[in-house]
Amino acid sequence: MSFDLAIIGAGPAGMAAAVEARALGLAVLVVDEQPAPGGQVFRAVEAAHGDAVLGTEYSAGLGLVESFRRSGATYRPGTTLWHLDPDSGEMSLTPGGPAVARRVLLATGAQERPVPIPGWTLPGVMGMGAAQIMLKTAGAVPSGRVVLAGQGPLLWLLAAQLQRAEAPPSLILETTPKGRLAAAFRAGGWFSGRGLLLKGLGLLRETRGLPVQRAVTGLRAEGEGRVQRVAWDGGSAECDTLLLHEGVVPATHIPLALGLDHAWDAAQQCWRPVVDALGASSHARVAVAGDGAGIGGWQAAVASGQLAALDAAHRLGRLTLDGLAQRAAPLRRMRAEALALRPFLDALYAPVAAPVADQVLVCRCEEVTAGQVRAAARLGAQGPNQAKTFLRSGMGACQGRMCGATVARIIAETRGVAPETVAPLRPRAPYKPLTVGQLAGL
Repeated sequence: MSFDLAIIGAGPAGMAAAVEARALGLAVLVVDEQPAPGGQVFRAVEAAHGDAVLGTEYSAGLGLVESFRRSGATYRPGTTLWHLDPDSGEMSLTPGGPAVARRVLLATGAQERPVPIPGWTLPGVMGMGAAQIMLKTAGAVPSGRVVLAGQGPLLWLLAAQLQRAEAPPSLILETTPKGRLAAAFRAGGWFSGRGLLLKGLGLLRETRGLPVQRAVTGLRAEGEGRVQRVAWDGGSAECDTLLLHEGVVPATHIPLALGLDHAWDAAQQCWRPVVDALGASSHARVAVAGDGAGIGGWQAAVASGQLAALDAAHRLGRLTLDGLAQRAAPLRRMRAEALALRPFLDALYAPVAAPVADQVLVCRCEEVTAGQVRAAARLGAQGPNQAKTFLRSGMGACQGRMCGATVARIIAETRGVAPETVAPLRPRAPYKPLTVGQLAGL
């Protein structure tokens, strides 16, 4: 089948782009791996909206999902894009077979930054994002003593949600270093972004009675067969579930595989695709919108998705240049307002680059340790692409999503070079694992 615009991802950016593009008369295909629209932020919102545990902002996504459902876009849930030829617009999808689009918008969102601490592979240690998925899709909360460890807005949101669900965490270990709050106020953005700041302060007030240890360092999980304790420099506590979080980064797997230009984000210590004000990438047919182009939150993602749709309509002859400028102006203002607090947040929650001990597994798929990565760097591995040939790191089922950035950081530290001088891991198609049966059926 052939389309004007193919959108990969049905989160806030992808849904907003689809609605806007359909209103402008484009034939739109939306491909998403999840069974229902919403992305991570609004996951399962059609079934769980109105749940007081998840909060009013979560329910705000229902209107966007309903608009998307009514838009007339061809929607293929539970479908994986495993190859894209950007020059022809040909997409390999499973299930359902191939499709072709004149323009492609990647709206694949963000992923949690891996937190490789000693014991992070023990059963009972998870990311906070995974815990939120269980909460939204099944109403499930972890039982027993739950410890939240890390930093960022999600930590306090999840703490509040667990408390509303009458399963409050037994302890919060915040890893934000001392002095960050003053640095955040110096960075600015707090006044123009005061609306979002007040929401964050509301979460802090709501969780005020929970026990908190601040400026935690030396975090590690301990136990026999599963996590039983969490320890840090100067203390320890018993726990049955340890939830980790050190922020999110753009999901760059497909953009990197396509060879799109990327830039180093010094504030968040990660790579992100280079895009213009309308989301256009370095390839003439491909755009990137939402958190996949830089972390900004769901409101900014909605605006960026709409802008990318306007740009697609203009490039495909459905919208004049004047029409593009007129429609884009309020969306640019909306996106700027949504991003106003970013300087404050980026300074407050800048990644904590804690040293990774030699014995810690960094590539879980291939069981490669940090010590092995350091040895490969001393033998001449210049980055994660070379380390792959030395160690097979990045060759497992996740294809480097969980280890690529950590391997690069360790190599940079070992070589004594700046992290932005180490090229990111370059994935290859298929972007997600395929079974032999799927390949045979193509």
